[in-house]
Amino acid sequence: MRWRGERQSTNIDDRRGIGGKVAVGGGLGTVIVIIIALLFGADPQQLLEQLPSNSPEQVQSSQPGSAEEEELKQFTGVVLGSAVGPFYCPADEKVYIDLAFYDTLRQRMGAPGDFAQAYVVAHEVGHHVQNLLGISDRVHAMQQRMSETEANQLSVRLELQADFFAGMFARYVQNQGVLEAGDVEEALRAASAVGDDRIQKQSRGYVVPDSFTHGTSEQRLRWFKRGYDSGDMRQGDTFSAPSL
Repeated sequence: MRWRGERQSTNIDDRRGIGGKVAVGGGLGTVIVIIIALLFGADPQQLLEQLPSNSPEQVQSSQPGSAEEEELKQFTGVVLGSAVGPFYCPADEKVYIDLAFYDTLRQRMGAPGDFAQAYVVAHEVGHHVQNLLGISDRVHAMQQRMSETEANQLSVRLELQADFFAGMFARYVQNQGVLEAGDVEEALRAASAVGDDRIQKQSRGYVVPDSFTHGTSEQRLRWFKRGYDSGDMRQGDTFSAPSL
């Protein structure tokens, strides 16, 4: 992905000195995402066990980050500089990017590459689109009246739609001439890497489908690809799809 030297988003609130995260979306902000790693699995503990551990000194340090972290911050800014412009940001909401998750994605989940990282950002911006359309509020209201299993199934549909929007983002940046050979494959590997079934299999040794909240590897890859192939918002109605 040709990102160096491109315009960066100014909506970056660097909080690495107070917890190792980069908050994206100052001012009015975008979608609240506490830690991206926690959003990619049914059970937060599953991904917490996979994240690189940080010593208390590292978490509390106020020293500037490493050159690698600085580059990751700049990369995130460029991705948001391409993607956040047309979006309205609800007050007091932000996207928090845990830079350590990029390492986890590359080293432990087998999904290296800068466009795999761009997929992470684009997926979260997809949630912002859902907020704009009122989808998130409707889903959350319906979940209050459902059993846990039913609520999880609705959550899967919400997350797969965000993957669809991430695929549309990939198509957009390709049309801008930003993508390089292999970039789309990187995003596809990332979408597959964060499937509930794969994460649960790695962390537990078995899967519990009723606990899925984000979708299987196959589903996440397929809906991302559908967004990329179609570029058509009308093709991303995961809630009306008879099967996922």
